[in-house]
Amino acid sequence: MDPAIFKAYDIRGIYPDQLDEVAAWKIGYATARFLRSLLRGYQRGQANAQSVCVGHDMRTHSEPLTRALIKGMNDTGTNVIDIGMIDTPQMYFAINHLGTCGGVQVTASHNPARYNGFKISGLAALPIGTDTGLKDIQHIASALPHTKAQGAGSVKKRDLTGEYRNHVLKFRRPTKKVLKIAIDASNGMAGKMIPAVFSDLPIEIIPINFEHTGTFIHEPDPLVEKNLAQVKKTVKKERCDFGICFDGDADRMKMVDQKGTSIGCDLLTALMVPYFLKVNPRATVVYDLRSSWVVAEEIIQNGGTPRRERVGHSFIKKAMRDSHAVFGGELSGHFYYRDNYCADSAAITLVHVLNIITEADVPISQLIQPLRRYFHSGEINFKVEDKNARMDELARRYSDAQIDYLDGVSVQYKDWWLNCRPSNTEPFLRLNVEAKTKDMLNEKLDEIEQQLGTPI
Repeated sequence: MDPAIFKAYDIRGIYPDQLDEVAAWKIGYATARFLRSLLRGYQRGQANAQSVCVGHDMRTHSEPLTRALIKGMNDTGTNVIDIGMIDTPQMYFAINHLGTCGGVQVTASHNPARYNGFKISGLAALPIGTDTGLKDIQHIASALPHTKAQGAGSVKKRDLTGEYRNHVLKFRRPTKKVLKIAIDASNGMAGKMIPAVFSDLPIEIIPINFEHTGTFIHEPDPLVEKNLAQVKKTVKKERCDFGICFDGDADRMKMVDQKGTSIGCDLLTALMVPYFLKVNPRATVVYDLRSSWVVAEEIIQNGGTPRRERVGHSFIKKAMRDSHAVFGGELSGHFYYRDNYCADSAAITLVHVLNIITEADVPISQLIQPLRRYFHSGEINFKVEDKNARMDELARRYSDAQIDYLDGVSVQYKDWWLNCRPSNTEPFLRLNVEAKTKDMLNEKLDEIEQQLGTPI
């Protein structure tokens, strides 16, 4: 088994060169053993506590990998609840709704079509990453000499579409106003989720790339600006109120306004702050440290408590639980909710956005404009072999600033800031810079590039 498929937060590789049915069986076997070991008497009285949920996305090789994964689980004697082809947030719902000891979503998210992988969650849909069990799963799977075992676990198929729809739409506020929305499903799971959940609401949806063909018209990554071209064009042509582009497994989203201008996910977080704090006074809101200053400013201005956190869903989810936060947002397009098990959901985010725009009764661009107070670089990647040495150089160069090492190195001045953090899996440094003026942003980017080299 190729050890390179085990990443920081999930398992991912090229099918079938790195990840095939044999690997899937071993990973299924190892995951079932690990997840059941977490119980230790907890919830053993619940009917599904010893079971594992399994779902998959629309990739052509997801079904054979799912079958092999389930067979590996069954061969440990573990029962499986197969919930079919779903978006990843439905997996988090299923684990909690059914009370299983965990679940696995077969998906490669925003990666190209030749990739596949496994996102593993434990009890209450807590993420299983490198520091929370993925190394143990890798160790068990890698030690298996063959794909033969004597267990006799069962498989039960469940369609949770109705229950999932009810869960998502319980956050919708009644309205008679009809909004027109362009939605680009990126040939991914939003193509199934959107009709199943939103079809009966008073909204007009213009669908883009809802087909599941095994290929992608554009990369299923909405953070790449060129991938928003279709939704931007459709919004302007059809005179939509706004547009949404989802990633492959529909757990992330990016918005564009009625003019076709993209909206940073940190600005969307800031937009939702007063909406949540109005009904949850003084609550905590979690955001990742790449986010604009405007996020913390909006939280404080609306009487909330800001919590700045490391990048990555495992850190955000832990911070949400530790601080009893009402919601959280990442620059990557993940949005997390206390009333969704502290898990992320693009579908629930769309519901909240619909509420905000409907109640404001003004174009989304007018709501966002006051939040465009600063100038942000977006995330820039640099190929660097000695990542720690380069980050140390940055800290020395700006030693008169406020510096912290929560995630990589962050440098804070009164009129600009930077965060530079290492990739977990590649020889890259990821840089984000924000400044009070465009000229200062460009000046600081030029300075930093002298140390880090040319962006890739």
